[in-house]
Amino acid sequence: MTRSRRTEQTADTRQALISAARRRFAEQGFAATGTEEIVADAQVTRGALYHHFRDKAELFRTVMEQVATEVAEQLVAGELARDAELPSDAWTQLRQGFQSLLDISTADSDFQRIVLIDGPAVLGNQAWDALVERHGYRLLSEWLERAMAEERIDPLPVGPLTRLVAALLSEASIYTAGAADPDTARIEIGIVLDRLLRGLGRGGDLAEQPPVSVDSAAGPRHAH
Repeated sequence: MTRSRRTEQTADTRQALISAARRRFAEQGFAATGTEEIVADAQVTRGALYHHFRDKAELFRTVMEQVATEVAEQLVAGELARDAELPSDAWTQLRQGFQSLLDISTADSDFQRIVLIDGPAVLGNQAWDALVERHGYRLLSEWLERAMAEERIDPLPVGPLTRLVAALLSEASIYTAGAADPDTARIEIGIVLDRLLRGLGRGGDLAEQPPVSVDSAAGPRHAH
C-alpha cells in the first residue's frame, strides 16, 4: 500500500469517527453516548478510535470545534449575502448577526446540544471560552472597530468591549438553548439583547444618560 493511500485511509477513519460521534452526541448527548456505539456506527475498531483520540472527551472537543466552525462560517456568509442585497453599516450587520445566532441556537440541534448545552458541562467553561475566543473575538472586534470608525457606536476600548459583548451573546445563546420553550425564549432574549446593545449607539436612546462611576460597586460613600 502506498503512503498516500494509507494517509487517505487514516483520514477517512478519523472522519468516520467524527461523523458518527457527532450524530450520537447531537441525538443522545455526551453522557448517554458510549464509545462502543460510536465505533459500531463508524464501522471501525475501538483501537482505531484510541489511535486518533485520547478519549471520548477529546473526540467530543473535536466535534464541538467542527460544529462551531460551521456555524461561524454560516453566520459570516449569511451576513455578507444580506449586505450584498441590502447594504448596511457595520453596527447594523452585527446586530442582525447576533439575532441570526439566536435563530441557530434555537433551530440547529447539533449546535444547540453539542456546543451550547454539553460543551460547557463536558469540557468546562475555560474550554468553551477558548472556543468563543477562537471563532468570535477577532471577527467581532473587527466589526466593532468598523462601527466606531463609521461613528455608529461610541469610541470605547475594543478589547474589553469585545469580551463583554461576546459574553452577553454567549449567555443569550445558552439561555435560549436550555429553555423549556426555546421559541419563546428566543423572542424574549432577542428583544432584551438588542435593547442592551442599542445603548452603545452614538446618539441612541441611552447615549445621553450620564455614565455610572467605575467604582460604584464599592458602595455609596458617606460624608463625614
